Amino acid sequence: MTTHLQPWHVAFTWAVGWVNRQQQLVIEYLCAENRVLREQTGKKRILLTDDQRRRLALKGKELGRKGLESIATLFTPDTILRWHRQLVAQKWDYSQRRKRAGRPPIPEEVTKLIVRFAKENRSWGYGRIQGALANLGHDVSESTVANVLKANGLEPAPIRKKRTPWKEFLKAHWDQLSAVDFTSVEVWTPRGLVTYYLLFVIQPKSRKVCYAGMTTSPNDAWMQQIARNLIDDEDGFLRDSRLLLMDRDTKFSAAFRHTLSLRGVHALRLPPKTPNLNAYVERFMRSIKQECLDRMIFFGEDALRNAIGEYVAHYHTERNHQGIENRLIEEPGEPPPDGVVQCRERLGGMLKHYHRVAA
Repeated sequence: MTTHLQPWHVAFTWAVGWVNRQQQLVIEYLCAENRVLREQTGKKRILLTDDQRRRLALKGKELGRKGLESIATLFTPDTILRWHRQLVAQKWDYSQRRKRAGRPPIPEEVTKLIVRFAKENRSWGYGRIQGALANLGHDVSESTVANVLKANGLEPAPIRKKRTPWKEFLKAHWDQLSAVDFTSVEVWTPRGLVTYYLLFVIQPKSRKVCYAGMTTSPNDAWMQQIARNLIDDEDGFLRDSRLLLMDRDTKFSAAFRHTLSLRGVHALRLPPKTPNLNAYVERFMRSIKQECLDRMIFFGEDALRNAIGEYVAHYHTERNHQGIENRLIEEPGEPPPDGVVQCRERLGGMLKHYHRVAA
């Protein structure tokens, strides 16, 4: 069956690539600008106000240490994260909550509502938030709303509404979103140690995982065949997906991405050095390594293939997942209340699952 590429598909793919390139150029420019400023100031200490430190601390905490190490040039990651810890300590410093003269403090409930309304409604200004609070019986001024947002590192609506938080983007595409990534394993063969590349795809909403394949040479031909398998009309793992998150690994070639687009699956390539944006597949990779791959020595491809099959089966039917309320992905029926508890073992007991069977 031949599927023609719709014009909006081309426009969407071009727009995503352009936005990613523009974001990277902006990041590189700001880093260069910061380095120039550092060269100008030399060893002279840069004095910041409490508000400036607060803004940097809140943004720095979201990036994490690895992200800060790649871009922070004026202040070290340790400094920025220390400011964040000081903010947390101030929050729990009850000495500041003693009664003082002047206007009474804002109730904690109102503060939380102001922050919540601003985060959940990026186009709402001070007046709109004030009105929403009045609907709930809270009488506060616009200046109070402005002060609370400033104290929590939230910009005014004209700036806030121009940005789409990553979580909001994921939520908007939740039903049609998947993510892909590689990991590698060393395998003993008659030729010595050989590196095998394993490809996995995950659906963040359901947490279901597809083991797409393994190879010692992930070239274009192999990647195109994998893409055809994933978009197969009958049992392709991506047949209901429209967006596929991936990093900028060169193995995700233009030919691979083009093959996916033939069935309307658009590759969304993430900016460099942003593993947190692909957190769901990164979390799965960490799990399979810690619980299986890093605990075994593989002699031959068959041993590796068997271990992957056993782990993926355990992952779907026997392993609880906190992201879906600590449930199993594929839940069995209700266990017999008075059944005997038994243990199902895989890979020589390395993976265990406890369940009830009828007495």
